[in-house]
Formats: sequence, structure tokens, C-alpha cells
Amino acid sequence: MIGVAALMISSKIFSGQEPDACRKILEDTLTNHQMTLLTYEILPDQREMIVQRLQALCETGRSPVVLTLGGTGVRPTDWVPEATREVIEKEIPGIAEAMRAESLKKVRTAMLSRGIAGIKDKTVIINLPGSAKGVKENCEVVFPLLDHLVQKMGEAEPKKDS
Repeated sequence: MIGVAALMISSKIFSGQEPDACRKILEDTLTNHQMTLLTYEILPDQREMIVQRLQALCETGRSPVVLTLGGTGVRPTDWVPEATREVIEKEIPGIAEAMRAESLKKVRTAMLSRGIAGIKDKTVIINLPGSAKGVKENCEVVFPLLDHLVQKMGEAEPKKDS
């Protein structure tokens, strides 16, 4: 069973101005895909704080998957893709492309999503939108591939000839 760490990025939810509509949807979707939510944190829209938390989650190695929710749009406070790029070593553009392609079938504003996905050490970070519907729909695109992705990331490096 894959363990997942999640970061909800929203200053309004962090400060209690808005409710978090995504956590329950994420938990249910993870359960439906035989995955478990190890940790769920809410952070404000502060780029450096997001970078620090992503780095810390990758360093612990506790979860092979870190999902961010929110902060992927075009608002002046949306910094999640930039923060993620500061942390990852390898980008996986196909994940974000697939999520946008599927979302575009339902809503034209999906083309404004700037979310990315990538790998840091043996952890994959995937940026999801911040709406409950967007989280569910994008998880349904990505989750069927996570077993394969996590397995590939965990494979040992080939030994080099001396």
C-alpha cells in the first residue's frame, strides 16, 4: 500500500477564512485506490515555506508520493509549480500533460493550470488543483500509474564496471 503525504496550499484555508473541501475527497480517492494518507498539512501561499516543507518531506523518505493541492493557477499568490521546480531533480511532464488533457474535456479553464510533477530522490511530487472536483478528477488520471512509478523510482542504480 502506497503512503501519501499531502500539502494543501491556501492562505485562506490556513487562516480559517475558508473550509478545506479537499481533504475528505482526497482520503476517499486514496482509499479507493488502496493507498493511505500518511500526513495532511495546510500551508499558506508562501513560496519559501512550500519549498522547505517539500524538501523536508522528501528527505524523510517516509512517503514515496507527495501531493500538493492548490496554488497551481495564475493568481499572484500561486507559487506551487515554482516551489516544486526548486525541489525536484527530474520533471515528469507527461503527468501534468495528462491531467490537463483530461481536465480540458470538462472545463476550458484547465488550460490555465500550471501544475507540474517531478522526482526528488525517491519521492514523486505531483501538483494538483485546489478544488475538490479538480483533486478527484486529476487523482483518477494519475493514481492508476503510481504503483509502477513508485516501483521504478525504488529500483537500484545499475552497478558500474570498475
